[in-house]
Amino acid sequence: MTSLRKDAFELLEKIPEDKLTFVIQIMQGVNGLYNDDSTDRNEAFERLEKMRKKVDELNYEEELAAYREGKYGCASVG
Repeated sequence: MTSLRKDAFELLEKIPEDKLTFVIQIMQGVNGLYNDDSTDRNEAFERLEKMRKKVDELNYEEELAAYREGKYGCASVG
C-alpha cells in the first residue's frame, strides 16, 4: 500500500459516520470520471448517426438566389 493510500485511509478513519455519505458520493463521482465507460458515448453516437440525413450536393448560387427571392422578393440584389 502506498503512503498516499495509507494517508487516505487514516483520514477516512477520522471522519464521523454521519459525514461518510458525502465522502462516498464524492469518491463515486471521482471514480466515474476515471472509469468512464465509453459504451454510453458510443451508443449515443450511433443514435446520432442514424438520425443524420444525406444531403445532395448543394448549388450555392441557387441556394443564395432562393434565399434572396424569399427575403427580398427578387432573384438578384445589386
